[in-house]
Amino acid sequence: MTTKLPVTVPWMTQASMFVRLLAIQASWNYEGMLGNGIAFCMEPALRLLPGGVDGVEYRAALGRQSQYFNANPYLASVAVGALVRAELEHEEPERIARFRKALCGPLGSVGDRLVWAALLPTCALAALAVFGWGGGAMATVVTFLGFYNAINLALRAWGLRVGLRTGIQVAHSLGTRFVRHGPRLLGSLALLLAGFGLPLVVQRIVQPGVALLGGTLAVIVVGGVLLARLHGRVEGWKVALVAQVALILLWAVK
Repeated sequence: MTTKLPVTVPWMTQASMFVRLLAIQASWNYEGMLGNGIAFCMEPALRLLPGGVDGVEYRAALGRQSQYFNANPYLASVAVGALVRAELEHEEPERIARFRKALCGPLGSVGDRLVWAALLPTCALAALAVFGWGGGAMATVVTFLGFYNAINLALRAWGLRVGLRTGIQVAHSLGTRFVRHGPRLLGSLALLLAGFGLPLVVQRIVQPGVALLGGTLAVIVVGGVLLARLHGRVEGWKVALVAQVALILLWAVK
């Protein structure tokens, strides 16, 4: 039996893995989903296996990690770090395969609730609030991109660090306070931003035309009814982004 050694991944290797995480979806396809991306992000650390890139273990691990994997791309960093540790600790291939398969469900559901259902709409509403409070088009765009990407990068870095630290036991880290309560807290923030920002957005767009105000309110009512009717069949973040772009374009035309 191979003796397991403590995992030590040089910081330069970790930095290389983090940069690669930004392109984890570059080779996405319907057959393997994120599989090739997972292997691509893990590859710098897999070079640490005995024999390096010419070794049997390196080739076996790279082939194993290139197989089907489906999860939220932002939380896939957790899987990358945990699977690297499992490979470097020479876990049994069968155990790694089972662990890899088990990661898909939690990282998919938790990530989708945290990112698509909570973070993205909150960022869009924050940008709209800035616009409503008098910000220009550039300030609105920068707010959205800055807010979204700051959390995006932090989430990827956190996932990679946690995965490397905990390995096979990474499931416990998915129960942290931020992961469990993040969607609810972001949802509350989104409601606050909507309550303060959207009335100001409408006021800024329609002033001083009363006719335009009536048309805008009509659109809001019709849009609300349609969203209620399409509940479960339309994604809120897409609606928020479309509304944001439409309002900015309308303001720019005025």
